[in-house]
Amino acid sequence: MKILPLTRVALVAAVALVIVAVPANAQTIQVNKDNRTIAITATDKVIVMADTATVHIGFIAYGPDSDAAYAAGSRTSNAIVKAITSAGVPSDAIQSENQNVAPVQEYQVDKLTPAEKAQRKFQVTQSWTVRTPADNAAKILDLAVKAGANQSGQIDWSLKDENASQAEAAGKALQRARTVAAEMAKGLNVKLGALVFASNETQAEPPRPLMRMAASAGAMAPPPQPLAINPRQIEKSATVYAVFAIE
Repeated sequence: MKILPLTRVALVAAVALVIVAVPANAQTIQVNKDNRTIAITATDKVIVMADTATVHIGFIAYGPDSDAAYAAGSRTSNAIVKAITSAGVPSDAIQSENQNVAPVQEYQVDKLTPAEKAQRKFQVTQSWTVRTPADNAAKILDLAVKAGANQSGQIDWSLKDENASQAEAAGKALQRARTVAAEMAKGLNVKLGALVFASNETQAEPPRPLMRMAASAGAMAPPPQPLAINPRQIEKSATVYAVFAIE
């Protein structure tokens, strides 16, 4: 899908005996001396602060054999979920992503001492997503990390009501189209009439950068403060194709 810059507004003046091409799934508008039109394509956007966060949390635990690794993983897994649910997060807001028990590959421990390698023969990994209000994201991440979630940090920001901002963007784009059409009509010495057709094309959102954090445990250090995390702004844009009658 091609995204048009906001400064670019495509203008098409339709005259008698001309066919105006519209999107494939829309009707074809016949233009003649009794149905003169001005067709406009316009893009606009809205920017709103995210109100919802999806926090990605996970851990990796090791053991000298499969049973020991699984036991360590079980303790960490349940400690993480307990820390989050104890903070008031409902269980249906916590969703499992993946979990795995597997031997550790040699290249993963090739820089360790023989004693350390002996304690890392097997590994258990597990991860979840936690959906929470945006202002609560830092707290959830902090609780999870302090409970053992040493493979955590990515946060996806979103809106509870995606449709409202999308509709607002489309409304702004349509108003932009009407304003431009009015100026064209003035230049053609005609009067702009009613809107006879409009279509809306949602624009793709730019990819969000990902952040991954590995938590390290300090020996006897006091618990650190939660990370300073602020919600992201969400941009919603829309392109409208509008056809106005001229009188």
